[in-house]
Amino acid sequence: MDIYKEVTDRIIRQMEQGIIPWQKPWVASSAAVSHATGKPYSFLNQMLLGRSGEFVTFKQCQQEGGSVRKGEKAHMVIFWKWSKIRNEETGDEKEIPFLRYYNVFHIDQCDGLTAKYAEGLPQTANADENAEQIICDYCERTGVKLIQQASDNAFYQPSADSITIPLLAQFTETAEYYSTTFHEMVHSTGHKSRLDRLAKTAFFGSEAYSKEELIAEIGAAALVNHVGLETSKSFRNSAAYVQSWLQVLKSDKRFIVSAAGKAEKAVQMILE
Repeated sequence: MDIYKEVTDRIIRQMEQGIIPWQKPWVASSAAVSHATGKPYSFLNQMLLGRSGEFVTFKQCQQEGGSVRKGEKAHMVIFWKWSKIRNEETGDEKEIPFLRYYNVFHIDQCDGLTAKYAEGLPQTANADENAEQIICDYCERTGVKLIQQASDNAFYQPSADSITIPLLAQFTETAEYYSTTFHEMVHSTGHKSRLDRLAKTAFFGSEAYSKEELIAEIGAAALVNHVGLETSKSFRNSAAYVQSWLQVLKSDKRFIVSAAGKAEKAVQMILE
């Protein structure tokens, strides 16, 4: 059986039944919070910090008996400080806001500190030995760096040649965890040192970006099927993901066949 053609045909059949809503397969970890108080930072600071978890100032870290590891870079937290300004002519006073900042470190950047505020994660997905072996073999063979951390994003970064994915505990299903990991692994095969498939001009929403997403998801679906983890729910979600990007390509279903060919090359590289 040609697994790539089979997966592609099934995706098309699923799509022909109508619009399928894609669902994010992981639960977002908690927001970035102060290690000292447990209170979340403002929305703007959440974006500046870029990840969830507990953050601490250099002084707070020392006070708790910890230490910031050498070479770790601080993250900026901004706040408004109100100061009274007096009008010398009228004697009136008014408060003026001034933007200020201070630096913090994630507790992962520190030694001797442990998290105080546990996150409520599903912890229902389980590690699969065969899938883990494929991931380890590929990363060791190619040098791709796999970063697993509490976050709300999964992505491949070509400049660093690294894959970042949420923690296994954030996923509700085993198949979805490996589908997400395999998706980013397929992206990594497009690096210039491998299949040289990633277009430099690709940007979110562009045709080149959309096509690459189709390749990655078809490859991920094939790999999940290969290791025997596919479920009806995970396959339906893969079809929904492909469908969402095909809308950018004006529902050109014929491109799935082309994408499947590129996905096949990517999967062959991952499986060696």
